[in-house]
Amino acid sequence: MNGLIVATIAGGLLLDYHLADYGQIVVDCATWIVAFGLWARSDPRVRPALLACLILATAGEIFLSLVWGLYEYRLRNIPLFVPPGHVLLFFLGTRIALVLPQRSEWWIAYAAAPLVMALAWQGRDTLGPLLYALFIVCMLASPSRKLYATMFVLSATMEIYGTWIGNWRWSAQVPWLGLTATNPPLAAGAFYCVLDLLVVSATAAAASPSRWSFATARSAPPLPRPQAPE
Repeated sequence: MNGLIVATIAGGLLLDYHLADYGQIVVDCATWIVAFGLWARSDPRVRPALLACLILATAGEIFLSLVWGLYEYRLRNIPLFVPPGHVLLFFLGTRIALVLPQRSEWWIAYAAAPLVMALAWQGRDTLGPLLYALFIVCMLASPSRKLYATMFVLSATMEIYGTWIGNWRWSAQVPWLGLTATNPPLAAGAFYCVLDLLVVSATAAAASPSRWSFATARSAPPLPRPQAPE
């Protein structure tokens, strides 16, 4: 499943850009099929988290892109593959976070800080420190730190890839705040961390009194697990 997710995201972004006439429709269908397949193969206990990710990601995209104007997709819409793509990336992040070495989450945070501050000092990305602060808040607010550190790197990689191809572009001047941003901001992964924090928190609040989370559950870890060998 992990390889299929990577292929869907990486290949889908290429098709969306290079098959201008119907590429986005193909990618929309393919991404939703993979997302439905993930849902069908997942433990029923974690399906609420996947659904919460889908709903929150959709709301976030509408606000960040269409309302705030922080970034813009190439067709000035929100492609239908984007919300389920967030679900796939979230699932992939939970899998990678499981094998992340102990205390490596803080090394990721420390490594990003000098780069974020350097771009801000140069005036190229003054939004960066604000996003980095959001990332640190997520790290401190929940025990699921490995997930947030993983998503910070994973989403930054996807942002660089997607903007390099030309699927979307971040505004050089941040609306409302009067700040600057690179394309993409180095700390753009903070938005994904906030999304995942909301998903984990909402799922835990709606769960039984055990209040499990992706990072803390032991006896019944709420991670999507395939029903058959991959």
